[in-house]
Amino acid sequence: MTTVENTPTTPAATDMIGDLRDAVAGEVITPEDTRYDEARRVWNGVIDRHPAVIVRCINTDDVAAAVRIAGVYRPEISVRGGGHQVAGSAVCDDGLVIDLSLMNSVTVDPAACTARVEGGARWADVDRATQAHGLVTTGGEVSITGVAGLTLGGGMGQLQRAYGLACDNVISMEIVTADGELRDVSATENPDLFWAAKGAGRGLGVVTSFTFGLRPFGPDAAITQVIYPYEEAESVLRKWRDAVHSAPETVSPEAGLWSIPPDPSIPAELHGIKMCLAAALYAGDPADSAAALAPYSQLGTPMIDQSGIVPYVEVQSALDPMVPDGRRYYFKSHFMNELSDEAIATFIAFDQKRPTPLALTIIRTLGGAIDRVSPDESAYPHRGARFNFSIDCIWDDPADDERVVTWAREFFQAMRPFATGGVYMNFAGFEGENDVPREATHGRDARVEQVLRTYDPTGLFASAAARV
Repeated sequence: MTTVENTPTTPAATDMIGDLRDAVAGEVITPEDTRYDEARRVWNGVIDRHPAVIVRCINTDDVAAAVRIAGVYRPEISVRGGGHQVAGSAVCDDGLVIDLSLMNSVTVDPAACTARVEGGARWADVDRATQAHGLVTTGGEVSITGVAGLTLGGGMGQLQRAYGLACDNVISMEIVTADGELRDVSATENPDLFWAAKGAGRGLGVVTSFTFGLRPFGPDAAITQVIYPYEEAESVLRKWRDAVHSAPETVSPEAGLWSIPPDPSIPAELHGIKMCLAAALYAGDPADSAAALAPYSQLGTPMIDQSGIVPYVEVQSALDPMVPDGRRYYFKSHFMNELSDEAIATFIAFDQKRPTPLALTIIRTLGGAIDRVSPDESAYPHRGARFNFSIDCIWDDPADDERVVTWAREFFQAMRPFATGGVYMNFAGFEGENDVPREATHGRDARVEQVLRTYDPTGLFASAAARV
């Protein structure tokens, strides 16, 4: 992305910054601050934006004060939780960033099986705290993912067919709305706001905390993770598709095309070789996992079988080294009701033109507990879809930006004929690319717009809502 030069601070911005310094106990960071470049960076290294001011809040009072002051000066606003969203929605040019990264505590009540999670936490924070009590909730497949962004967009994860999406496990939230008020939000308090925040949550305000319901699980988990030769990909994917139709809800199988990563447990001569991967985690007692996981190690001629029993926190963090802060990322995805032979052939044909060895294309199995949630219970519009197909581009050289993004967009277009038309908010590409047809939202967009008008009648958070 082209760097945007800093513009001179306007008198109004100077006044806003002064008011923020007077009202906020946390850090108020401007372009003159030595911490500015570090504070404006997000996970995706493609994103290079220059806000006028960043407010690192340390409590809900700071958030409320920042929102009230924003209501006076009307800057563009972005909200930073974990800073992990692919589109870089956590930061804006020339506006105000309300940064919750210092608000990252996780408090577990093991008797009630709940966890209160602040809006700046990442899933590693949640996994460590909940697993200390043998409890879990559905979280992201990479532990450095921000809790807030993933959850507000739905929240797929390896436990989704057993326990539902991340948003399905939210019992309540605290949200600072456009009037600067902190609201308790649940099925009984501000239920319309609660409904919208579960799956369409950006731009509704600033979520300062979530309370998640937890279930007993861990500390160990049984997984299957089998690498098959790339040459067998079409056969393996067809067999995988057939196997998942009878999969129990205790597994959420995945299959993908990638290159063997530089894992020290894998012989160095295999690093970088293209592969077909089949993987699943068993949501139950590892001693009972054999029958549920067996089909995914029998899809072809295994090159490497890394199946076994490992700590759940290690499963959740295994991919972290491949997707560190600062690398370049671009994701697109489709929902699909079936995985036809033609779809598989198209999938492989485009993957063969993969622009970088780090690019990953993956198919996740949906259904199970996801579909047991009534469509009326949340704004998440993709209940009933059978698969999510994701193009996850990862690269390092800025000179490759156009080539990589062009490939992903062409791949996305080629897969459209096999898709439902729905787009996962968390994998929607860059800002402005969330062009979801109205019919694909099943009427939810109109209801979300009504909630926005109720809680933000003057459009204070309109820019944040658009940054998906």
